[in-house]
Amino acid sequence: MEYSPPPLFKQGASARAKMVCFALIALVLLFVDSHMRSLGIVRQVVSTALYPLQVAALAPRDAFFSMTGYFTTVAEIKAENDKLKRQQTLDAHALQQGQQLLTENAQLRNLLDAKARLPVKSVMGEILYDTRDRFTRKIMLDRGSQHDVERGQPVIDHVGVVGQVTRVFPFSSEVTLVTDKDQAVPVQVVRNGLRSVAYGRGQSNVLDLRFLPSNVDIQEGDTLVTSGIDGVYPAGLMVAKVIEVDRKSDAFARIVCAPLAGVDRNRQLLILLVDNQYEPRPADDSKQNVNKKGLLQHATRRGDVVEDKKPAAPSAQPAEDAAATQPTLKVPR
Repeated sequence: MEYSPPPLFKQGASARAKMVCFALIALVLLFVDSHMRSLGIVRQVVSTALYPLQVAALAPRDAFFSMTGYFTTVAEIKAENDKLKRQQTLDAHALQQGQQLLTENAQLRNLLDAKARLPVKSVMGEILYDTRDRFTRKIMLDRGSQHDVERGQPVIDHVGVVGQVTRVFPFSSEVTLVTDKDQAVPVQVVRNGLRSVAYGRGQSNVLDLRFLPSNVDIQEGDTLVTSGIDGVYPAGLMVAKVIEVDRKSDAFARIVCAPLAGVDRNRQLLILLVDNQYEPRPADDSKQNVNKKGLLQHATRRGDVVEDKKPAAPSAQPAEDAAATQPTLKVPR
């Protein structure tokens, strides 16, 4: 049994007719558009009208992609930031090492130049560490007796005097800086040849010229060099520069000098292998007494008169005191 609408409600053509009609219209439009190019304006109008609908339809997809891209971008930026921080730390360390190497290279070049200009033999040493005594100004070098280093030899840099070797070990040596409180360097003013002695202050890193009268001919800016009269430092080495002259005191002037050498900056130094011009030590008193005793015994066997030679008495003492200080040993025949 068929259930179909009555003929009164049937309207329009059949579905097959509609399909054929729309297919023909589409073919005609395609033909006209491909040959006459006359549907461009229609296409633009339709595209503009449908654009809001297209955006609304694609909004969920775009929102999903945007959210995913945001989190991905944040993670990538964080990872890249961490990588850049690590690279920055490595670059800063490399830059510091490069600057240190440049400074050390310049220092070594200056020392080599100074070594070539020195008339005496020298050996280059590197500072190992500062001594632990906070009240002294001493350093340890990596050169010792195995490198011909001896006690008393001066230590310099490319500018001037740094200190003096005070203790020597087989492979290291201790250097007392010129700014140590127990160190003294005979100096001479370049401008007028005035000689004096520069004493260290210790922790203050300056030198003093002591016991000079208030009217002494010294000015601020004068350069001090080693005088060479002590037999330790060769003459002509730069020592310090006068930075302050106080003549307010009636007795002695207060003269403060700043060392020219890098006593607290350089890493490599030069040790001058010079022979200290010290007088030989006198023989021990025991040996002198033994020799004197032997002479007395020999003279006693011969029956001679032997005089015990001693220093003459001062002129202020009476004659009998002077005679008493020079006894004569008489041996009976």
